Amino acid sequence: MKKGQNILVVDDEVMVTEFLQAYLEKGGYNVFIAHTGKVALEIYRSNTIALVILDLMLPDITGEEVCRIIRSTARTPIIMLTAKVQESEILEGLQVGADDYLLKPFSPRIVVAKVGAVLRRFECDELASLPVSYNNGRLTIDFQSCLVKKDGEPVSLTPTQYKLLSTMAKAPNRIFTRDQLICYALEDEFDGFDRSIDTYIKGLRAKIETDRKNPEYIVTVYGIGYRFQGIE
Repeated sequence: MKKGQNILVVDDEVMVTEFLQAYLEKGGYNVFIAHTGKVALEIYRSNTIALVILDLMLPDITGEEVCRIIRSTARTPIIMLTAKVQESEILEGLQVGADDYLLKPFSPRIVVAKVGAVLRRFECDELASLPVSYNNGRLTIDFQSCLVKKDGEPVSLTPTQYKLLSTMAKAPNRIFTRDQLICYALEDEFDGFDRSIDTYIKGLRAKIETDRKNPEYIVTVYGIGYRFQGIE
């Protein structure tokens, strides 16, 4: 995590933004504040923002829509800050592209800690500089050479399978929706339906999992998508 990174805090409650700004600046971050979705997007487009803390209930456009607009052009990490407690509403936020969420009321220290954790997950350049092993070395991924090994033996993955695996492995325990995997891992090369991702995952599991019915790496999150749970 690099100090001095720009964090955009978006919430219509002035007390909340001032509170978060004080704690984040104490943690070494530069903080931009917005109280509406329109202003948030203007700030985002005019500055290099490392992470967005985004309230869902804004006075002009919804936080979900702000998230959707940012996600249409960038992978900037987004943490939702919301008073909504219904599971369906939280899932909707994750499905439009949020990386994590926090429920109000919250501990500012927890927010700062989560910001650091999410940013570390997205510092892929450092992660890609050397091979990473999971589950006591049973699975290794060399992000520079694109080489994957299972139990010490090379695994022959298709380009699509490797892109899916490397995308999820660089953000362990993050939940990816099918649409996110299409956007992040497959980009413009994908011309199928989102459920076709399931077929790619099935083929990938066949190569890296010991028991495909009880996967230890790529886990299904029912109703949402998938997450990688390998332990370094």
